[in-house]
Amino acid sequence: MERTTVAVVGGGPAGMVLGLLLARAGVEVTVLEKHGDFLRDFRGDTVHASTLTLLDELGLGPSFAEVPHQLVERMQVLLDSGPQTVADLTRLPGAHKHIAFVPQWDFLDLLADAGKREKAFALRMNTEVTGVVRQHGKVTGVRYRDADGERELAADLVIAADGRGSRVRAEAGLPIRSFGAPMDVWWFRLPRHEGEPTGGLGRFGRGSGVVLLPRGDYFQVAYLIRKGSDAELRAEGVAAFRKRISDLVPWLAERLETVAELEDVKLLDVKLDRLRRWHDDGVLCVGDAAHAMSPIGGVGINLAVQDAVAAARILAAPLRRGAVTPAELAKVRRRRWFPTAVTQGIQRLVQDRFLRPTLAGAAGPAKAPAPIRLLQRVPLLQVVPAYLVAIGLLPEHAPAFARRAPERIERGD
Repeated sequence: MERTTVAVVGGGPAGMVLGLLLARAGVEVTVLEKHGDFLRDFRGDTVHASTLTLLDELGLGPSFAEVPHQLVERMQVLLDSGPQTVADLTRLPGAHKHIAFVPQWDFLDLLADAGKREKAFALRMNTEVTGVVRQHGKVTGVRYRDADGERELAADLVIAADGRGSRVRAEAGLPIRSFGAPMDVWWFRLPRHEGEPTGGLGRFGRGSGVVLLPRGDYFQVAYLIRKGSDAELRAEGVAAFRKRISDLVPWLAERLETVAELEDVKLLDVKLDRLRRWHDDGVLCVGDAAHAMSPIGGVGINLAVQDAVAAARILAAPLRRGAVTPAELAKVRRRRWFPTAVTQGIQRLVQDRFLRPTLAGAAGPAKAPAPIRLLQRVPLLQVVPAYLVAIGLLPEHAPAFARRAPERIERGD
């Protein structure tokens, strides 16, 4: 049987950051990614201010600067009276007073290139983990499938970074607490014209809502629908879909013809949950595998990356000693529980107080809600939602063992 010190399941942002950090600590780590490349239509193409700071600390800031991206400094809601700023990122502390929108495959390629420079790092693509291996109740490795068939990889620690549908989490049988969600999301693209909004923009009406995220020459559009209504709305056809969007945002009407059929519209089954315990003997969950976040605020990637940084800092020394105990794994959850629980609490509040009645068809208020009016009267307060979204409640910084001088990675593409 093959062997590694740490098997990281999932090559998303959390898995790749964790793999890179552990490798820089001298811990042998193998990242297992089921796809053959990162060229997939991701929805969460955001790199937050705290992650940009982390890249600087890792010496990857110049490399990231060479990747095509857009910077967003404000988030707005579109009311009948016009756009209203609810988060002003220019007021943030630190060097990065913005969020970067970048194709996630470019971000993951950058991390993969950095990892390949470390002797202790291995990335296996086209490698699908099919289960865990146990001995005497302890997880001691994973079963996987690649081009050569079914095999096993032994590991001192298995880390589940394989998302909200985590196979590892399911096999570990960890208890989960689900909070539910009133909405699902339809994702699609629309052309964006020169001079149109560059920041995140939301518009809500009776029974639905639209969020526009700028991606250069197109908008990534999130259309919020009632939970479980996907089949019903698809049955109404593409013409009804176009009308619902144009009723909310009339200036999008003509370009909606670019959505030729509803097969171009992808469903996100929104979940909001959290493991009661993130570990078992020999296995640890991070990111969405430990806590599926609502898309509200777009903070899921930020929390996942910070989980990875905390896990690397806490576990590097025990892994080098070759003895990671359940008590040490529990420290990761204790470190990350507060920002996770509070952020989910805020998301639940927004869901229950605003999105649930809106999606149920309640008439919108005659004037802007009180919190939005307060943010317009006292613009300085706009830094509060900006901080929660772009930095987070407990930002993690690169451990000393992982820091490097700034470098540019030659990607050769």
